[in-house]
Amino acid sequence: MVTKRRTRRQRVRVLLALAAMFGAAAPLRSLPDKKYDPGVSDTEIKIGNIMTYTGWASQYGAIGRAEAAYFQMINDRGGVGGRKIDFISLDSASDSATALVLAHKLVEEEHALLIFGSLGTDTNLAIRPYLNDQRVPQLFIDTSSSAFNDPAHFPWTMGFDASFRSEGAAYAKYILQIKPDAKIAILFANDDSGRDYLAGAHDGLASKASAMIVKELSYSPSDTTIDGQIQALRESGADVFLNFAIGPFATQAIRTAYDLDWHPMQFIPNASLSVAAFLEPAGLEKSAGVITNARSKGWLRDFEQADPEVRDFVSWMHEYNAQASLRDQNNVAGYERAEALVELFKKCGNDLTRANVMRQASHLDLTVPMLRAGIKFRTTPTDFQPIHQFFLMQFDGARWRSFGGIVSD
Repeated sequence: MVTKRRTRRQRVRVLLALAAMFGAAAPLRSLPDKKYDPGVSDTEIKIGNIMTYTGWASQYGAIGRAEAAYFQMINDRGGVGGRKIDFISLDSASDSATALVLAHKLVEEEHALLIFGSLGTDTNLAIRPYLNDQRVPQLFIDTSSSAFNDPAHFPWTMGFDASFRSEGAAYAKYILQIKPDAKIAILFANDDSGRDYLAGAHDGLASKASAMIVKELSYSPSDTTIDGQIQALRESGADVFLNFAIGPFATQAIRTAYDLDWHPMQFIPNASLSVAAFLEPAGLEKSAGVITNARSKGWLRDFEQADPEVRDFVSWMHEYNAQASLRDQNNVAGYERAEALVELFKKCGNDLTRANVMRQASHLDLTVPMLRAGIKFRTTPTDFQPIHQFFLMQFDGARWRSFGGIVSD
C-alpha cells in the first residue's frame, strides 16, 4: 500500500512539474481567450477612416461611402465573430494638415483600433509618423505610392494596390513595344504620387527616356486650371500623352487636349479611370481611346454578371449602395478594401490587439472576390504591398475593354 501511495504521489509531482513547464501555454491553444486593444469589445470593433468627401478630390468620397455600405451589410449579417463594425469616417476636405488633426481625434478621442483605407498620398504621409509612433495600424491605405511599402521603417503602415511607379513603367514598356519612335509628353502632379509616376516612366523607357520624352510639365492640386500645361504639351509635337493627372485634373486634361484638336495616344492612371466620376465629365467621345490599368473584374455587361462574385457585387450595390452609380469604379475600390479588412479580422479571431492585427496582416494570402483571376492578394513581413499585378485596358467611348495579359511589377 505504501508503495502504491508513493507511486501516486510521484505521478502527481510529475504532472505538477509538467503543468508548471507547459500548462501556462496549453490553455491559450484550447480556450477562446479574448485579447482586446482600444476600440474592441465583445460586441464592437471600432475603426477610423479619413476620406475626401469635400475639396478638390471629393469624387473619391464614393470609396468611403462604399466601405460604409459594405460594413453595414456585414453588420446586418451579425458582424465579425459577433462584433459589429463601427466605421468612423471623417472628412479631410482634401487637406493633409486637416488629416493629421483627424488622425489624433480618431486615436485619442474615438479610440479606434486602427486607421483603415485613408485616401491620398499626402494625407497618408502626413499621418504615418504619428500612427507608427503610437503603434496604431494604418491599413490598406488608398494610395499606391511606392513609399508605403517600407515595413523596415514603418511597420504599422500597409498599402493595397500595385504602385504608381509600376503603372508608369508598364505604360512606358507598352509604348516601346508598339510605338518605339514615339514622342512622349508627360503631365504629373507636383507631389510624391506624381513623381512616382514620372520615375516609373523613366524606369520603363530606360536608356531611351531622354530621346523619347519631349516635354514634362507638372501641376499643383491648388491650380484652378491646367489649360496652359496642356497647350504647352501639345506644342511639343508629342504623339503620346502620359496623362498622369489624378481625378478631376485627368478630366480637365482629357477634355482640353480634345478641344485643342490634340489626339495623341493617351494613358491615364488607375486612380482616374472611373467612367461616372471622371470620363463622363470629360465627355465620353473625348475620352475614347484612352488607356489605363485595372485589377478588378468587369461588372456592367450581362456575360460578366454570370460570374457569382460579380452578381454578389451588383446585388450589394442595389441593396446597400443604391444611391451610387454602378459605372463608378470607386465603389469597387471600396468594396475590395472592406472585404479584405473583414477577412483580416476573421483571421485575428479573438485576439483583436493592434500587434496581432499587424502580425496577421503581414501573413496574408487572400481571395478577394472582385479581383480578376490571376491577380493575387498576398503579404509577407518584408512586403507590405498586397497587390503587385494589373492588366491594361482601353476605353471605347462607352466602356473599358481589357487587352493583353496580367502585368506584374
